[in-house]
This record gives sequence, C-alpha cells and structure tokens, in this order.
Amino acid sequence: MTDTPLDISGRFNRVSRYLPSEETRLGYLFWLSRPRFWLYLGGPVIVGATYAAGSVGELFTPVTVALLAFFTVPANVFLYGINDAFDADVDEANPKKDDKEVRYRDDIWVVMAVVMSGALGGLYIFLVPPVGAQVLALWYLLAVEYSAPPLRFKTKPLLDSVSNGLYILPGVIAFTAVAGELPPTLAIAGGWLWTMGMHTFSAIPDIEPDREAGIQTTATVLGKRRTYVYCGLCWVAAAAAFATVHVLLGALLLLYPVLVFGIAFSDVDVDDAYWWYPAINTLTGMVLTLGGLWVLVFGYGG
Repeated sequence: MTDTPLDISGRFNRVSRYLPSEETRLGYLFWLSRPRFWLYLGGPVIVGATYAAGSVGELFTPVTVALLAFFTVPANVFLYGINDAFDADVDEANPKKDDKEVRYRDDIWVVMAVVMSGALGGLYIFLVPPVGAQVLALWYLLAVEYSAPPLRFKTKPLLDSVSNGLYILPGVIAFTAVAGELPPTLAIAGGWLWTMGMHTFSAIPDIEPDREAGIQTTATVLGKRRTYVYCGLCWVAAAAAFATVHVLLGALLLLYPVLVFGIAFSDVDVDDAYWWYPAINTLTGMVLTLGGLWVLVFGYGG
C-alpha cells in the first residue's frame, strides 16, 4: 500500500483511508451527511437532556438515546440531502464541493435514502410530549423550507439566518422529552441567536460563489466586513440571553464575539477559520454539558 490517500481525487487526507469512500452508496451518504457537522444537531440533544434531567437515570432513557441517534446521522442525511438536491446547480461554482464536501448525485437510490431518513424522524411524534411534537414539526418545516421551494429561506436575506434556529430545536425536543415542558424562553432565544450568528458566519466563504450564482443571502447583502459585525452582534445578544439563565453560560458564549472580531482584524483567512468551528462548537457543547452534569451530580456547591 502506498502512502497516498486511498481517494485518488485527493479529496481527503490520510485519515480518509479509514473512512468510507464516496464511490460507494453508503460512503456517499456518509459524506453527504457532513460528518464534520453531525454534532450540530446531535450535540443539542445531549445538552437539552442534561439540563432537563433531575437525575442521572433520566439522561439515558430509550427516548433520549433514540433522539440522539436520529439527530446525529439520519437527520443530517435528510437536512443536507434536501439542501444539496435543490442547490445542485448553484454548487457547480462552490469550491467547498471540490475538497470538503460531495456534489449531489441525482439518482433514485439517494432520493429514497433522504426521504426514508426524514420519515424515520416522524415516528418521534409518538415518543415525545405534545409540546415536543410541535417543536419537531417546526424543525421539519425549517429543515425542508430552508432549501426547498416555495419558501427557500436560504435565498432570502435575514430569513436565511433566522431559519437556522432549526439547529437548536433538537435540544428543545430532548428537553421536553425529559422534563415534559419547554426550556426557559431566554435559553431558547440565546440558542436561536447563536445559530443565527453561526449560520451567517459560515456563509462568508460562499459570498462570491453565491453572488456569481445570483443568490442573495444575508452575507452577500452585507458583504464580508458588515457580516462580521452582524455575527458579533448576534453572539453578544446570545451571551446576554444565556447570562439571564446563568452568568457562567453567558460568559462561555462571549467566546464567539471575541473570536469573530479577532478573525476580522487579523490576517486569518475566513475560509480556513470556518473549518475550525466544528471543533470549537464541540468543545463549547462539551463545557455546557459538563457544567450541567456537575450540577446534576454534585449540586451547585460541589
């Protein structure tokens, strides 16, 4: 065996030899689901269940485990499958599809896999409280209409940002599954504002490809510099909202405006910085979860 990556296109680094090839059907779905971003939907389930639980036993129920399983992989196949299907033409000019992601394959097997992944989540309506079922329905609406007609939120400035609250809804659903009620309103608001900043920041590398394709987004309208400001303001507001729940939560979220303004006033290429965020967000989620577990197990005073 040579020292070169198994993928002859040069798409992936040495680690790729241990991962499925996009040339196979299952491997293609693996990469379509954006494995780097699996925890963007799955992570909030862990956080939501942790802060809703009154005991350690409530963290590991059939419902919470099932929710985590769905939102980690099938929900991502569904979400990004719809996104790529309706963006196939636009993505022809997107360089991310050349080295970080895969281009959509328009064949019946892929369509069936995406539809079945979405249908699987519909079963959870019978497993969560009525309020959780309503939030799940909202998640489906946003997940589909972010990319698909007639609403296609991703092509409407500001609505593209606001609609990305869909990423914190799995955490809200998990919270309702454990506690039987919604999380604090300001916690939901803080999470929603965080997703707005994160989505718009992730759109900065796509500004030129989107403009070439004639697509308007919050980032294309604002331009790079003002988009940095927009993201910073969203994240400051998110930190303020979380601070009303607990001051330490607000302090943790201040990491994001500090980072975005640091990137804006440095020589760091935003195209590179964008790929730091799966790790940054995972670490932030880990700290949130560990904080919740500490309170659950030891109480505030330890």
